[in-house]
Amino acid sequence: MEQTYYLIIIGALILEYFLSTVSSVLNMNSIAEDVPDGFQSHYDGEKYAKSQTYLKDNTRFGLLSSTFSLALTLIVIHTGLFGILDHFVRAQTGHPILGGLLFFGIIFIINDIINLPFSLYGTFVIEEKYGFNKTTAKTYTLDKLKGYALTVILGSIVIVPILYFFNTYGENGWWIAWLLVTGFMIAVQPLFVHVIAPMFNKFTPLEDGELRTAIEAFSEKVNFPIARIDMMDGSRRSAHSNAYFSGFGKSRRIALFDTLLEKHSTEEIVSVVAHEVGHYKKKHIIFGTILGIIETGIMLFIFNLLMNDPALFAVFGVENVSVYGGLIFFGMLYSPVSLVTSIFTTALSRKNEYEADTYSLENTQNKEALVSMLKGLAANNLSHLTPHPLMVFLSYSHPPIMDRIAAVNNN
Repeated sequence: MEQTYYLIIIGALILEYFLSTVSSVLNMNSIAEDVPDGFQSHYDGEKYAKSQTYLKDNTRFGLLSSTFSLALTLIVIHTGLFGILDHFVRAQTGHPILGGLLFFGIIFIINDIINLPFSLYGTFVIEEKYGFNKTTAKTYTLDKLKGYALTVILGSIVIVPILYFFNTYGENGWWIAWLLVTGFMIAVQPLFVHVIAPMFNKFTPLEDGELRTAIEAFSEKVNFPIARIDMMDGSRRSAHSNAYFSGFGKSRRIALFDTLLEKHSTEEIVSVVAHEVGHYKKKHIIFGTILGIIETGIMLFIFNLLMNDPALFAVFGVENVSVYGGLIFFGMLYSPVSLVTSIFTTALSRKNEYEADTYSLENTQNKEALVSMLKGLAANNLSHLTPHPLMVFLSYSHPPIMDRIAAVNNN
């Protein structure tokens, strides 16, 4: 059985790397020489060339980081470093929960240190080169410290009960843990709105004026109350533009990046708001949450069946069975299933985006504003206009911008 586990884990790692590499290379080479028809008003020759070099730089950097990650993972597996770590943890404490927290904490710290140079290069070299980075060293450091604090607090809230339930209730631990994680997945939305997001950004109520009036008129028209309409200081970190909805019920909030307000008209921004409302009206958020809950339950059930199998631990050079080690190792064993489910969920996400665009069009009756907004967002973010179909199939949560525009124009 150990050999079977080994082949599944290594095969999945290599397959995922192969698919990612092939799709990235194909995507990087699927560049049209001329600006596609209809985009000339948003991309001049210089800007279009800039978007191509931005794509190439990001792709090459991604290939480097993924190759490094694969090599490092294979080294860790074949040198038994997990076994060494487990011996160290057990020498410090025999308590299964404290040992688990120490085990996860060491892995998190090492992983973060290893990834730090890649994060710094992506932010302060690539994003800086193309005029997107607005993050200062101070902001970056503070974000890191806040991220650590959230990881410790939220991670402990989830991991401690999972370790406790599996260690205490054995075969019944999985469904008790599932109920806990389900509760957390539901609670995280208002938690994000009221606690997490304000830790990283400043949210200022949108001033009275044409835009606020237009958004409120639209929300009233479609019977979708919005508790707060805020401007978010997105320009503090990046020149990229975006907007998002968060929260449920009375805690619904729309956050508009200040960079979005600077570059787009009232009609265009209302079309984006209508798109986001469409996700709620079409039950995409609820359905996605339900799917996530179901998949989590399936994972925990299968984990419950395999977590005490010494053969799985032997693949990683670990002698003693533990819940905390099983969570890490099962995650790698489950990766082939994750690869398949991710393809399904991204396909579903693309379908949802088309539906939200249709909702926006039907309720604003302003095709020109929606199309102009999509083109403007693509241009401002230097988006790849002609991505390769394999890349879209494997990882695009949104349809290619030209496909979205074609769908809008055909409505």
